Amino acid sequence: MEFRTLSKVLPLTLLLVIFVIQLQSTDAKIKDGDCEVCVKFLDKLLNSLEEDEKGSIGKIEKKFRKMCAKAKGKENRFCYYVGGTEDAATGIVGEMSKPASWGMPADKICEKLSKKDSQICELKYDKQIDLVNVNMKKLKVKDLKKILESWDETCKGCAEKSDFIRKIEELMPEYAPEAAKARAQAKADL
Repeated sequence: MEFRTLSKVLPLTLLLVIFVIQLQSTDAKIKDGDCEVCVKFLDKLLNSLEEDEKGSIGKIEKKFRKMCAKAKGKENRFCYYVGGTEDAATGIVGEMSKPASWGMPADKICEKLSKKDSQICELKYDKQIDLVNVNMKKLKVKDLKKILESWDETCKGCAEKSDFIRKIEELMPEYAPEAAKARAQAKADL
């Protein structure tokens, strides 16, 4: 009697386990904050498309590659994963351009892309440094170098932290004028 009950329960349990596993694998929706690089980059792409480009897969791919050629940092890495850079080993640009030509929103396209390559949604932007309020003397040299790098600048001959700070303060009016004004105002108020 016990064997019959077990033989009836076991297939039902197995079926339930398979159903739960299937449900979890198809539930690949992106959450708020996930895929931030993908969503932001594709939003820029979709918003930059002219009316005649929106329905054309070829024109979308061409524009994507053009944007990827100028991309830096995490956006360049995203382009590499999708196949928008010259040195990319993969090529899933079609997986992005086809849904884009249908008018699919960026977050849904990123959701589809993440099923092909999970690394796409793992990309996150580096935390931005508040140049107005930060005490640069307390930043690490690595962070000071990141500020200069984000401006496409280098500090040749810089050996000390103070050299990097001097260079950033020198370039700040050009690259971050609001921050430069606020810092100058704060110094004047002292």
